[in-house]
Amino acid sequence: MSDGVVDPRRRVPRTDVLLADPLVVAAVAEFGRDRVKAAVVGAQERVRRGEIDPGQVREAVLAGLSTPVPRVVVNATGVVLHTNLGRAALSEAAVAALVAAAGHTDVELDLVSGRRARRGRDALAALAAAVPDAQAVHVVNNGAAALVLAAAVLAAGREIVVSRGELVEIGDGFRLPELLESAGARLREVGTTNRTSVADYAAAVGERTGFVLKVHPSNFVVSGFTSAVSVRELVSLGVPVVVDIGSGLLAADPLLPQEPDAAGALRAGAALVTASGDKLLGGPQAGLVLGSVEVVERLRRHPLARALRVDKLTLAALAATVRGPVSPTWVALRADPVVLRGRAERLRDALVAAGCAADVVACVSVVGGGGAPGVELPSWAVALPAGFAEPLRTGEPSVVGRVVRGRLLLDLRCVPASWDDRLREAVLRVGV
Repeated sequence: MSDGVVDPRRRVPRTDVLLADPLVVAAVAEFGRDRVKAAVVGAQERVRRGEIDPGQVREAVLAGLSTPVPRVVVNATGVVLHTNLGRAALSEAAVAALVAAAGHTDVELDLVSGRRARRGRDALAALAAAVPDAQAVHVVNNGAAALVLAAAVLAAGREIVVSRGELVEIGDGFRLPELLESAGARLREVGTTNRTSVADYAAAVGERTGFVLKVHPSNFVVSGFTSAVSVRELVSLGVPVVVDIGSGLLAADPLLPQEPDAAGALRAGAALVTASGDKLLGGPQAGLVLGSVEVVERLRRHPLARALRVDKLTLAALAATVRGPVSPTWVALRADPVVLRGRAERLRDALVAAGCAADVVACVSVVGGGGAPGVELPSWAVALPAGFAEPLRTGEPSVVGRVVRGRLLLDLRCVPASWDDRLREAVLRVGV
């Protein structure tokens, strides 16, 4: 590199050097050479990608060996649906249902008749009961899969009419246009990035139209000189309308007035609504499909539906989530700032009393995870030196906050109150 500066990623310790380290040698005796060598190679690759410094390789190897995968993480980021942390945390009822379903279950068996039954009927019945406006429901493995299935069934070899302002990137480089075209559909883009009218759609609808797609831009907000077309207006064009509400809100929520919901879209005349199960619904990763009997049944019977089906664990967790009680996501969204401040102050006081530098600061939490963009939730956090961030992330339990202006903020909105003592202990192991 220029100026004599060497890229630290080029200083990756050699495999033989790491394997000769006394602590790594001890790990070989416990875990076996093959597993340890794989951990070494993985840690070296993390250095090359710039994720960790060269001096952290040994620690990364040992941390990866000594902890379960995936690791439990305390979400103190203030992001309720943090995609990198698995989005929604499941309710106790959903966890219990998931554990119960780990053995043999009646997932496709009618215990009365002893004959084969429709797969996941309990979860489907719970979802149908939660959204009475849906004539039929189906579940696939994620929200993107629901859209791909709709495109394959309703628009393969045909056109999907969609606003340019709704051609979103859904994450990790995957983009909606490419997703839909992979199912054999052709996109007919209308309008502009910020303004689309019903006349734009009407001019594009024709004999080759498979359906009109309305996508809720759930991970960004366009403001200012804008206009969009309602579902009811799109239905008036006389072709099927598919609505991707994205975030999985089944019914209108006063806390999120700008967030579309499945029931509202169906009442407006949508033939099909697709959504994610691991966002605002607070359930497992799943793609929810709700709509008319004719359309949903066509999707359910398509060969691709088999490749996209969910397993028994997802079905069990989804049924428990929909039936209630309320999910951790619901609780976190409605956490009282006054209560959060009291918890933060008690945690601060305990840390200071033990000799750890800590403070309490007001902050703002967000919904995250492709849901309710622009919504800010007043919150409170414990502020620590920024140097605490890395050891807390790699500690046990792992605690992930956010560094702001040189301080690590541990926002308590998403941290259950029952974890406050464990959070205090984790911080003290680092700071005292």
